[in-house]
Amino acid sequence: MTHILAEFYHRTLISSGIEAKLFDFRNMPESMLFSNPVFSGPGSEIQKVADEFIQPAQKIVFVIPEYNGSYPGILKVFIDGFKPELFQGKKAALLGMATGRAGNLRGMDHLTDVLMHLGMQVLNNRLPVSRFHTLLNDQKQLSDEATIKALQKHQEQLLNF
Repeated sequence: MTHILAEFYHRTLISSGIEAKLFDFRNMPESMLFSNPVFSGPGSEIQKVADEFIQPAQKIVFVIPEYNGSYPGILKVFIDGFKPELFQGKKAALLGMATGRAGNLRGMDHLTDVLMHLGMQVLNNRLPVSRFHTLLNDQKQLSDEATIKALQKHQEQLLNF
């Protein structure tokens, strides 16, 4: 489900003429799970991710599903895989999503604290997307007009951030 929302957001940025890249955690290097440059020296796979997705980015959008009342551990592992300096001065936008009614508000709060600790600025519109599974059509595409409008507004705010 997270991938559906992330792809929609990415696709709409691209169609607006904004250069954007999408990192899919399903493609995260396995070595990132068991070692990272912060503790054991840089691995080449991790360095490739840093060079392509983190280093050149001025703004990073985090699409975060609710997991046990917060955000998934794999996201924490991802962040921990890079030296904190890579995040300093960058801007972040958050989209929380859940099958429940809160849209991962608590997880966005937790992640905001971590990102601010790393020296990032966080867009004040942390957008919760609730009951995401009910917003899709039969082809598993986002079809809820109110959500689409909220995402478009979020993108406008991100671009002006």
